[in-house]
Amino acid sequence: MSADPLAIARDLLRCRSVTPDEGGALNYLEGALKAAGFTVHRMTFKEPGADNVENLYARIGTAAPNLVFAGHTDVVPPGDETAWKHPPFAGTVAGSLLYGRGAVDMKGGIACALAAVLDHLAANGGKPKGSISFLITGDEEGIAVNGTPKLLKWAAERGEKFDHCILGEPSNQEELGDTIKIGRRGSLNGHLIVTGRQGHVAYPLRADNPIRGLVTIISALQAEPLDQGSAQFAASHLEFTSLDVGNKTVNLIPGEARARFNIRFNDCHTLDSLKALIEQRAAKAAGDNIKFAFKWEPSNAGVFVTQPGPFTELVAKAVTDVTGRKPELSTTGGTSDARFITAFCPVVEFGLVGQTMHTTDERVPIADLRALTTIYRKILDRYFG
Repeated sequence: MSADPLAIARDLLRCRSVTPDEGGALNYLEGALKAAGFTVHRMTFKEPGADNVENLYARIGTAAPNLVFAGHTDVVPPGDETAWKHPPFAGTVAGSLLYGRGAVDMKGGIACALAAVLDHLAANGGKPKGSISFLITGDEEGIAVNGTPKLLKWAAERGEKFDHCILGEPSNQEELGDTIKIGRRGSLNGHLIVTGRQGHVAYPLRADNPIRGLVTIISALQAEPLDQGSAQFAASHLEFTSLDVGNKTVNLIPGEARARFNIRFNDCHTLDSLKALIEQRAAKAAGDNIKFAFKWEPSNAGVFVTQPGPFTELVAKAVTDVTGRKPELSTTGGTSDARFITAFCPVVEFGLVGQTMHTTDERVPIADLRALTTIYRKILDRYFG
């Protein structure tokens, strides 16, 4: 490789880009991409009640197909920095490992993509047989309002068209090459509120205890599966995460009881159809005796799946050629910015091993950085072959 992913990763890790601060990471990428011939755009998006976020879009070439590498340079806070073996923003190499916040999630993946692209361009006269783009945000670890969604909209309004995307999130579970993410479940948060009538515990007939109604509806919502799963997804599931009546006394029947819950759902549902299903099941359980309501939190985490086909096969073949492993095509895990990208082009997630992401002493084997760069390089060579 003519470009060194370790050197790039160390430089990125030394940028203190904790969400929403840019921290110098996008400045670094802008300089490296411009030097390679990319046209680079920087833009800051704003929204009332949310932090301003800096983003970057870069492209080299004007012809189709346009292969996009997407990712984020923002990182979660390091926590107690004195608990780290090595300073979280020093980019320290110790033995065979590179330490730093973002080493895995996901500055390491961005470094590998950049190194692979620079190497591919160097081997092909400095120009791709098509176009290569970078779509980089500083808001993935935040609320994802002023990052990828608006960056994609901005690009579309300029007439940018994407053919396929690789998102460098840490997709692998145990070893590099074991997992490619081709989809993600949706996520929906809600509050169940049951209203009763406050009263003295010694005179229950004068009151209406909402806790009983809350328990009845909770039991009904968890009594049967939301679905049986689908071709690419396991069954959806609902988990209650808190129960609260705000009652600090023992001789008072409360007037209201609440529960919070989260649903991770598959492609049997949309956000709207899922809300309707939950409300119907609750109404059936409540009958005419329980007064209840739902408060749904806003969600931009819909379900998506990239159907297996030539592009997923190309990526999987490159992974197998380098690692010797046949990757599982998975839809497990939490949400990612791929949920936004899927509206513009097919997207897969393939990056480093995620075991140390968000932990103290986040780290990545140097050998994995080099192997991932080689995988990305093979993908590029074959994609434009």
